[in-house]
Amino acid sequence: MTLAVGDRAPLIQLADQGGRERRSDQLQGKALVLFFYPKDDTPGCTNEVCAFRDSYADLQALGAEVWGVSGDDASSHQRFSQRHNLPFPLLVDRGNNLRRAFQVPSVLGLLPGRVTYVIDAGGIIKHIFNNLLDGPAHRREAIEALRRLQAH
Repeated sequence: MTLAVGDRAPLIQLADQGGRERRSDQLQGKALVLFFYPKDDTPGCTNEVCAFRDSYADLQALGAEVWGVSGDDASSHQRFSQRHNLPFPLLVDRGNNLRRAFQVPSVLGLLPGRVTYVIDAGGIIKHIFNNLLDGPAHRREAIEALRRLQAH
């Protein structure tokens, strides 16, 4: 069974690159753009996080927080975040427990998938986008989903 639009999102409770615990139940009425990416400092992931960085103000204006997630450790996340001036947290999912909870598929059984979830303020998944090769498309999909949320 996989998560689908309309399902309640699993609770997110992980530390970010600076050691601060992030919890989805403490977002205080904000939507969440949660994007899972394969690995820090790879070309596709760098393009993806920089696309989210470049649209961060737009995403916030649409009422959303943005959190990135991969299995890299905190020091890797910290370097990656500093190198690219990321304004949002990167969550440390070393055991891939959150990836499993969100049922993010692997590619060819080897590569961690690249999936973005847009979760409304009530914790319900409103949009899922799965595309390994086009990292920047995740930002476009998230913005469109947030605009649809605001229209309702």
